[in-house]
Amino acid sequence: MVDETVVHGVLTRLVPTTEDDLDLLARWFASPDFVAFWGGVPKSREEVAEKYVGRRRPRVRSFLVLAGGGPVGYAQYWQAGGAEGGIDMVLVPEARGRGLGPDLARALLAHLVGDLGWRRVTVDPERGNVRAVRAWEKARFRRVPSEGDTLLMEFIPT
Repeated sequence: MVDETVVHGVLTRLVPTTEDDLDLLARWFASPDFVAFWGGVPKSREEVAEKYVGRRRPRVRSFLVLAGGGPVGYAQYWQAGGAEGGIDMVLVPEARGRGLGPDLARALLAHLVGDLGWRRVTVDPERGNVRAVRAWEKARFRRVPSEGDTLLMEFIPT
């Protein structure tokens, strides 16, 4: 079964990834600039095929991020329990700093909270990724106590 959920932001649109996206995603995830804050290590084509083209549904939902008519990044969400889970995203370097991250975060929150009824959403950017931390804060995520290289942030609807 193919997930046909499309999530719309103001600047972005998220469409479910498919096997047809494998070449593009494999190229992106092989680039050190793309994965600098996504584990820091380029991914093999096999790993990308296994993890990022929708094969982990329904536990993980994978999306191609579109803006300005073309693909600019990858996003995913995963459910941890009844009404909570997490989001991950990465944009191509030339798409960063244009407000696309906060826009896609807000769009995913609207879907997760508004459509699916989630009561808590978390993200875990690397502490040194200042741009990502600011993007999540613009989408109303708040820092929670955490240790290590990653920062735990959460969104709880009010």
